[in-house]
Amino acid sequence: MTNIPLFIGKLGAPEIILIIVALLILFGGKKIPELMKGLGSGIKEFKNASKEETKNDSTEIEKKEE
Repeated sequence: MTNIPLFIGKLGAPEIILIIVALLILFGGKKIPELMKGLGSGIKEFKNASKEETKNDSTEIEKKEE
């Protein structure tokens, strides 16, 4: 079990607002959409690669069964 879900579960509204303000100060308003776009495309690529790997694994198992 990891500590990450426990940490995320304890975040309240003040903490989230503080994180957003810190991001705005560090990166500025124009840079954040670019960062989120990059993060979203990275997550999408990871999911696609995961699905592809699962598909490859299932075809390898089918070949071994034959």
